[in-house]
Amino acid sequence: MIRDITIGQYYATDSVIHRLDPRVKVVGTLAYLISLFCFNKFSGYIIAALFFAILVKISHVPFKFMVKGLKPIMFMLIFTAALNLFWTPGEVVLVKAWVFTITLEGVKRSVFMALRLTFLIIGSSLMTLTTTPNQLTDALEKLLKPLNKIKVPVHEIAMMMSIALRFIPILVDETDKIMKAQMARGADFESGNVIQRIKAMLPILIPLFISAARRANDLALAMDARCYHGGKGRTKMHPLQYKKRDLAAYGVCVCYVVLLTVVVKISPF
Repeated sequence: MIRDITIGQYYATDSVIHRLDPRVKVVGTLAYLISLFCFNKFSGYIIAALFFAILVKISHVPFKFMVKGLKPIMFMLIFTAALNLFWTPGEVVLVKAWVFTITLEGVKRSVFMALRLTFLIIGSSLMTLTTTPNQLTDALEKLLKPLNKIKVPVHEIAMMMSIALRFIPILVDETDKIMKAQMARGADFESGNVIQRIKAMLPILIPLFISAARRANDLALAMDARCYHGGKGRTKMHPLQYKKRDLAAYGVCVCYVVLLTVVVKISPF
């Protein structure tokens, strides 16, 4: 389960998506995620699914590798869908038993919420799987650069986000190693009630926290030893420059938004 987390990992391959400017991928991902909350019709999700399927196809990232990232949040998906299913009021009552009432509006909202969460996770995963942490840092710093005029530490914010993303797969591997070591000593993480399982996680969380603090301290010492300083005057090894394919990608994003708006507006379902 721990190794199924895909956010923060990079899948190295050669594709059009990988070669795009990271700013295009950040802006496109934000536009895609925001668009998921701008409609409440099945036709909109069909367009969103088809658009995402095309992106996955041309990215050369295996779809199975991307979908397995949903396993760690499956409980949250089911729990959120159940809450919307049983506690959404409506005029058309389908089932009523004890304190639970299932309405047609509740079924629709439950399905919509599950689809939104699914597309949110795999959409974000596609960006991180096709973009290295260094590229994400450069893209965020470039996009947020206007905030420097109001004294916002843009470089430091981008660096922190990049380090956080880079630490996700490292901590996942560390957690897997600690769990295997504890299981070899007789620890049981699967049986028992919820309270017992939470208590069983303490032998994992404590060494994981210590390991994360040690890694953060080592990273800080390494950056300090190399006289690292960010912000004004710092140059880039690979400066970001838009190319024709990047402008074409922006055009595709605009076409997607326009098509989605038109289809949702004229579609009856």
